[in-house]
Amino acid sequence: MIAPGMDELARVRELVLAHGWNSTAYQIVNPGIAHWFSTAGDAVAGLVDCGAVWMVAGAPVASEARLGAVARELESDAAQVGASVCYMAAEARLERLLRGRSDCAFVTLGAQPCWVPSAWPRIIAEHGSLRAQLSRARNKGVVVSRWEASRAQDHPALQACLAEWLATRGLPPLHFMTTPFTLGRILDRMVLVAERDGRVVGFLVASPVPARRGWLVEQIVRGAEAPNGTAELLLDAAFTAMIAARSEYVTLGLAPLSSRAGGTDVVDPWWLRWMLRWVRAHGRRFYNFDGLDRFKAKFDPEWWDPVFAVTNQAAFQPRTLYAVAQAFSDNAPIALGLSAMARAVRQELAWLIERR
Repeated sequence: MIAPGMDELARVRELVLAHGWNSTAYQIVNPGIAHWFSTAGDAVAGLVDCGAVWMVAGAPVASEARLGAVARELESDAAQVGASVCYMAAEARLERLLRGRSDCAFVTLGAQPCWVPSAWPRIIAEHGSLRAQLSRARNKGVVVSRWEASRAQDHPALQACLAEWLATRGLPPLHFMTTPFTLGRILDRMVLVAERDGRVVGFLVASPVPARRGWLVEQIVRGAEAPNGTAELLLDAAFTAMIAARSEYVTLGLAPLSSRAGGTDVVDPWWLRWMLRWVRAHGRRFYNFDGLDRFKAKFDPEWWDPVFAVTNQAAFQPRTLYAVAQAFSDNAPIALGLSAMARAVRQELAWLIERR
């Protein structure tokens, strides 16, 4: 039970640090995410209320023994206001619990690469290309250090670096579980900063996954002046810190549409299969899915875990997909779609000019 008088963020943080198993568990402390608490006060879910759908970040945060009952209670509360529930980026623990229910439908979102941090020195020793990238950054004078939360919190140099990075993105910043704006709420996160000649050129943010004694590398940000190898040097420093802390798990998070986790028995509805095929074929106009997948794969993950969207309905419905767009666009899916289309047109024109 949570102590009386604790504010909401403190309650959420305490529960996440006690029971957070999903790799995205700590993301529910981010701004813009609402919180549902179990009647017993021993569990929490981070969500965005999209009206007809409660979009839940990952899975309810609860002890493993209580997870099934907590999910039922959450879904019952949603049903009382006429809403279904969609667990976005659910992983194996929740997936196993819900798999036997006839009222749940599953969609495979992609896969996330995973390591035991102690394997990192072997990976570096076996991959000359990674060693070369680390040497490039070091030879250019890049130095990585860990900043305490009190220093990193809203630091102007980090904010400026983030702004430079966002300016290179094709779409406006997304929200919900992919928000880039984590610097205002560091708390228990690990922040590693790359500097060159005293100027910040990049940084990495990792969030704890307490129940697995591990970490989610949430952001790797490169500024305009970051030399090649800066991202690799940041990741090397993160693994080194995790080894020193005797961490047992680390992931770089979801690679959307990746099939590297292998086949699952999830059969998507026909309209969703068609849409995903289209995205795979044409998605580079909007987002470089293949590039992100290759970037994460080059660090030689020890295994890949499948990541799911699960809804407490017998079939995945278009309204649920629309709710996903609502959550990630901060309730502006049409504006996001128009922005994506405009970027696609600009990209097609650029490719046309290149071919002439």
